[in-house]
Amino acid sequence: MKLQYQLTAAFTALLVVIMSVAAITIYSLILNLLIQDEQQELEAKGNLLVNLLSDYNYENIQKLNLLLQGQEIQLFLYDQRNEQLLFTNLPVPLVENWITNYDITDDKQEIWKAGEESFVVSRVDSYSEQTQIELVLVTPLEDLRAIQHTFFNRLLVVFIIGIAVAVLLSYFLTKRLVTPLTRLKYQLKKIQNRQFDELEEIKASGEIKEVEQSVLEMAHELRRYIQSQRQFFQNASHELKTPLMTIQGYAEGIRDGVFVKEDSDRGLDVMVDEINRLKKIINEMILLAKLDSQENIYQEELIKVEDLIKLTVERALPLANDQHVDINTQVPNGMTLFADKEKLLQAMLNIVTNAIRHAKTSVVITAKVASGSITISIADDGKGVSEDLMPHLFHRFVKGEGGETGLGLAISRAIVEHSGGTITVGKSTLGGALFTIKISD
Repeated sequence: MKLQYQLTAAFTALLVVIMSVAAITIYSLILNLLIQDEQQELEAKGNLLVNLLSDYNYENIQKLNLLLQGQEIQLFLYDQRNEQLLFTNLPVPLVENWITNYDITDDKQEIWKAGEESFVVSRVDSYSEQTQIELVLVTPLEDLRAIQHTFFNRLLVVFIIGIAVAVLLSYFLTKRLVTPLTRLKYQLKKIQNRQFDELEEIKASGEIKEVEQSVLEMAHELRRYIQSQRQFFQNASHELKTPLMTIQGYAEGIRDGVFVKEDSDRGLDVMVDEINRLKKIINEMILLAKLDSQENIYQEELIKVEDLIKLTVERALPLANDQHVDINTQVPNGMTLFADKEKLLQAMLNIVTNAIRHAKTSVVITAKVASGSITISIADDGKGVSEDLMPHLFHRFVKGEGGETGLGLAISRAIVEHSGGTITVGKSTLGGALFTIKISD
């Protein structure tokens, strides 16, 4: 069943249950209200009769007969002292049965029964204070039940109309709610079929709009990932094919006697260099695959930032001396973070050695704490990174000027992001590149 029909059915069922409970409650209350109202009306009529008939005598009884003619008032007068029925317009056996079975002086009894019939009773005690004559007025309960049924039937019609209108409104409202979800389903089908250019914006609001934005962001990221993977395989094949072709060329030349003596030795040196470069590329590709797919290779621990940067500088110092580059650090004491020390050290080394290769004379490493995060910055005074290259610098096999494999910065990004941080590149105040690592402490 479609979601729209499920929502409409659920709302209708809930509404019917609520209306049914309300109808049953109202139905029972109506009769109680009618009984109370009828008792008050009988009491008012009784008081009026008492005022008109100030005393009990034959003349007043004749007046009472005249007053009751044409009136739907049922009553009787009973002399409590002499136990004598003085007047009634009801069947005498019925009244005598009541006198026998009920305490007619008890005004708390609302209903008197006679066989299968019931009557609403109202007792007027104006006579009883002096003469002990009871005036009792009654109304058949069936008359009130007829009014109850009439009122309830009208109320039921109103309920049915209300439910019908509510169901129609529910249908249109749920349709308005479900339509964006249906369109979102088709959008997901397009993403599944990689039809990214056919994605359209959905008119929606609230949480559905947020979901749509998340889906579009997911589609954009998926599209970028697919493109990067395609680019990765193209670049990987190129990077691996180039050294293999060089090795194959020199190997065949040496085998066929094309390269002899010094040329042969130089060819062997080139082959060794290309094999080492090929080995480095393969090792970095394997490491990058592990970083992306294996969680258990990370061994997180509490790290002192000053120790991490000290180890980075010690390992990068030989390269800095060869390049005649000074490494300066500005690291406060006491900063710590929770991460894999060896992996984060490798990420730092990739960035710092990259900065050394591109620097003219200086590389500056700084660390600070701000807003619950530790920020490590690596700045150099080289040429910097071009604006066009910045968005793609951390992708695989993307190399700047003088780059080696194009995998080092991609490895650094994978390690930093797994550590719960971010890495960005910009321009430093020294004139070169500025790499910024931000990790929550």
